[in-house]
Amino acid sequence: MMPACLSDDWTLCPEREDISAEFTRLLTAAQEGGATIAECLMIARQLKRGDGRSWHREWKKLAQANRQRAEAASAEGHMASARRNWLRAMNYYGAAAMPLEQDDERRWVAVLAMQECARSYLSARSPVGEVVTVPWLDGHALQGYFLPAPTGSGRAPTVICIGEPGHRKEEFLFKLVPHACERGFSVLALDLFGDQRDDYIDVLLRRQDLESAIPCVMDYLETRSDVDFARVAIVADGWGSSFVARAVLQEPRLAAAVCDGGLWDLHERAFFASRFALSDVSIVPVPHAPLMASSIDCPVLITLGEDGWLKADRARQIVQSSRIGSSSDVMLKVFTAAETGAAQAHADNPSLANEYIFDWLESRLGATGQI
Repeated sequence: MMPACLSDDWTLCPEREDISAEFTRLLTAAQEGGATIAECLMIARQLKRGDGRSWHREWKKLAQANRQRAEAASAEGHMASARRNWLRAMNYYGAAAMPLEQDDERRWVAVLAMQECARSYLSARSPVGEVVTVPWLDGHALQGYFLPAPTGSGRAPTVICIGEPGHRKEEFLFKLVPHACERGFSVLALDLFGDQRDDYIDVLLRRQDLESAIPCVMDYLETRSDVDFARVAIVADGWGSSFVARAVLQEPRLAAAVCDGGLWDLHERAFFASRFALSDVSIVPVPHAPLMASSIDCPVLITLGEDGWLKADRARQIVQSSRIGSSSDVMLKVFTAAETGAAQAHADNPSLANEYIFDWLESRLGATGQI
């Protein structure tokens, strides 16, 4: 029997697009160990229409149950089960926080619990992960999780994983880290929040120089004796990663990049030009020269779904026109509905997209699998 809150097309609460998108994310997280389908469907059955608090209450309760299982398994020496349960608890705490207002104290409590589970997971890994601080702005530093490659010795190729300004890094621990570790990469998972609450996003979105964070991250990695600094790549997870594309223009030390390639900047530029009948698009403000129109040595991969915000034909047109007169190595991969991964940010099947992304990185960084 279909859970009460689910429609025939597996949309949860059709009247709440944000809740439905989050439920889809939780279901797809089950593929990578960030949830279980049975638990997600159980929560869907327990949610009460018209009860705005039930979402937070039920996911928090489930997070606590997984956290307790993790702690019990750890106490008995069953570290594999402990790690799995900490990852799920971490993700469920994030789900509990999602619909709450930024100034809601319950949101911050859930975020802190999520981070505590992440730290427990790092400590239970082999080799052990660590929480790192990366200086950035005056009075504000980046915070990240560094997860060494499975070999745990010597210098390893390293992937920087970062999301949109409002995205927290904990999701990367189950979404991207397994793909990296299977290929012998170390990972530095980052967000722009540092140790700030979610309302700090308002400060971040007012800044015009978010890309300045990436050179600071590279400076930090250069100091580490376990990083092969000639093989450092960056993955901007999800859409809205033009700030990473702008950083690639300024950061010659990157060996490869996965981002939107400045597509969104270019799309907005063309939109304003057509809206105001401008014949010269060069007069339309854009933060920096589009990445694809420049000659850089760093190979770039752009992935998108054909059902996403920016239509595939438009993306292909932008990429093709931007390649004229450019020697940049830019590759566009479009995921179709027939293969899945076609939704915005590959939300319907992130596993498929991440396999492709990390295979591409493996071919560029020359790492070998360690499993």
